[in-house]
Amino acid sequence: MKVCFVLQNRFAYPGHAMIKTLKKKYGEEEFCGYVYTRPSFNFLTSQKEIIYSRLLLDDDIHSKYKTEQLDLPYIQWIEKEFGLPNLWAYVELDRIVRYGLFVREYPHNTPPYTHEEMLRIIQVKSKAILKFLEEERPDFIVFSVMGDIGMLLLYHMAKKRGIKILYITEPRINAQFTISNYYNGIDSIEEAFKTNIDESYINQAKKFLDSFRQNPVSPNSIDTPQARAITKRQQFKFLSPKRFIRSFLWTIRVFLDYAKNRHKNDYTEIKPWYYILDHVKRKMRVLRGFNDLYDKIDLKEDYAFFPLQVEPEISSLLLAPFYTDQLWLAKQIARSLPIHFKLYIKEHPAMFGYRTRSFYKELKKIPNVKLIDPCITSFNITKNAKLIVTQTGGVGWEGLFFKKPVITFGNIFYNILPMTKKCKAIEDLPHIIKEQLENFHYDEKLLIKLIAASYQESAHVDLVQIWEIDGGGKMDEKENQLMPLTDLLAKKMGLKKPN
Repeated sequence: MKVCFVLQNRFAYPGHAMIKTLKKKYGEEEFCGYVYTRPSFNFLTSQKEIIYSRLLLDDDIHSKYKTEQLDLPYIQWIEKEFGLPNLWAYVELDRIVRYGLFVREYPHNTPPYTHEEMLRIIQVKSKAILKFLEEERPDFIVFSVMGDIGMLLLYHMAKKRGIKILYITEPRINAQFTISNYYNGIDSIEEAFKTNIDESYINQAKKFLDSFRQNPVSPNSIDTPQARAITKRQQFKFLSPKRFIRSFLWTIRVFLDYAKNRHKNDYTEIKPWYYILDHVKRKMRVLRGFNDLYDKIDLKEDYAFFPLQVEPEISSLLLAPFYTDQLWLAKQIARSLPIHFKLYIKEHPAMFGYRTRSFYKELKKIPNVKLIDPCITSFNITKNAKLIVTQTGGVGWEGLFFKKPVITFGNIFYNILPMTKKCKAIEDLPHIIKEQLENFHYDEKLLIKLIAASYQESAHVDLVQIWEIDGGGKMDEKENQLMPLTDLLAKKMGLKKPN
C-alpha cells in the first residue's frame, strides 16, 4: 500500500521518523508527502533513508496563483463538489491567507490577498491536489493538524475518493495521543465508549481521575503559567548583557540568512523586519502591563468560568467556526447568566502580551465580568466554578473531572457525555445555562468509561516535546520515542510485523 503524510513545518521530523519505522518494522516501501515550508522540504529531499515517490510543496503551489487566470465555472464546480457547503470555510481556516498571521504576529488582522486572489489560490491548490491524488493514489493520508486551505482540500478530496484518513490527535489525558478518521472528533474513542471496556482500562481511568483531583496537572506542559513568560521580569530577561548580545547576534544572522535566501518570497517566509516590529510592539504592551486590569478572585461567589483560548487556532477556526470572536462570545455568555452571577475570564498563558489592553478593557466594560491574572493556574478556579463555558478547550474536559456542568460551542470529543451541552444557536444559550445550573446530573461511571476508552485507544508518547521543543534532533531517538504512536498508526492501517 501507499501512505501519504502531511509533513508541515516542524512535524516533518517526527513524521519522517514514523515513516522510517513503518518501513523498517512493517516493511512498507511506498510513501508520498504534502509538505509545508521549504526548510522541511529541503530536509526531506536531502535525506537518504526514505525515497518518497513525490513530495508536493505547498509554497510552490501557492506561488502559481499570481499567473493563474480565474476560472469561475471551475471554482463553482469545486464549491459544488467540496463546499462546506461553500468554500469560505477553507479561507477562514487559513491564518495566513485570511488574516496575514504567522507571517505577522497576532493581533495583526489584515488579509494580504484580495477576494479574487483568494479564489485563485483555491483554484491552483485544488488543481494540484486533485492531480496529486490521481497520480499517487495513496491508500491512507496521515494528518497531525488541519490548518489551512491545502490541508482541508486534501482532506475532503481524499474523503470523496474513498482514501482513508488517519488524524493524529490527543484525548488530553497525560501524554496520550490517538488516531481518528476525522478531525472534528475522535471516532475510535467514541466507538469504544459505546462498547464494554476492559476492566484494566477502567481501573487505569479511576486511578487517573483520583490522581488528577488530588494533584491536577496539565497534559500540555508548555502551556502552563509556569512554562510561559507571563511576568515583566520574565519577558525582559533578554536585556541581560549575555542574552542581549546573543539576541543581537541572532538578529544579524536572521537578516543575513534572509538576504541569501533564494526563496525569500515564499508566502510562509517571515520577513525579519516584521518579526522585529511585532516583537517590539508586544514588548511595549508588556512594559505597559495589564496588572491594573485584573480582579480579585472570590471563590465563595457564584461564577461561571470562561477561559480564553489561543487564537488563531483550529480549536476555534475549524471546530467552532461561528464562535471565533471571543470578545463577542464573552458578552453573550455574560448576558445569559443568572443576574447575580459573575463571569470569570482568564487569559491563556500562551497569549500573554499578544492581546492589546483595549481587548481586555472591552471585557472589563461588561458589568458582571472579572478578569483573572493569567499567572494563576486554572484548576482552583475550575474546581470552585458553578459552570464551565468554553469553545472547545481542555478546561471543559477538566471541568468534568471536577464534576462541573460544561457548555461548549464547537466539536470536541467529550461532547459525547450527556453532562456536556453544546450550544448550536446563541439564542439558546440562556436556556442551556439555566438547564445546566438547575438540572445537571453528574455521572461518574460515564466519565470513567470515556477516560478508559481514551486509554484503550491511545498511545503514550510525549509528542509535544518531540514536535514542538526538540525540533530536528537525532532521528534514531525520535523513532524510539514515537514507536508506540507508530505502532498504533500501523494497527489502524491493518499492518502486521513481517516474520
